Amino acid sequence: MTDQISSTFSALADPTRRAILARLALGETSVTEIAAPFEMSMPAISRHLKVLEKAGLITRGREAQWRPCKLKAEPLKQASDWLEEYRNFWEQSFDRLDEYLKALQKKEKRDAGKKNGSGRKRR
Repeated sequence: MTDQISSTFSALADPTRRAILARLALGETSVTEIAAPFEMSMPAISRHLKVLEKAGLITRGREAQWRPCKLKAEPLKQASDWLEEYRNFWEQSFDRLDEYLKALQKKEKRDAGKKNGSGRKRR
């Protein structure tokens, strides 16, 4: 059994599936319209759609001849929330690195001033 976040990231691992989600973010559309920009067969597009549907990222309906696909963004929100925890970690790490580099630059300027004699005190 795979958890929701694993299914979401697995589905997002493919650039075609990410492009399909980007298209569906604009609104509900048919499989034919989804397939139009891709140079691949309809069965290949259908396989991508099945992966997205299984991951809970899209829903597919049926209205006579029309089979609309719709984005379901809830799993993306869960993945985003999970990533947010690590974004905070990296921001804090970069802030500490920034402080260290600024302290290092100040020390280098102070040391360079001493070598040039400008750091000497006059009597």
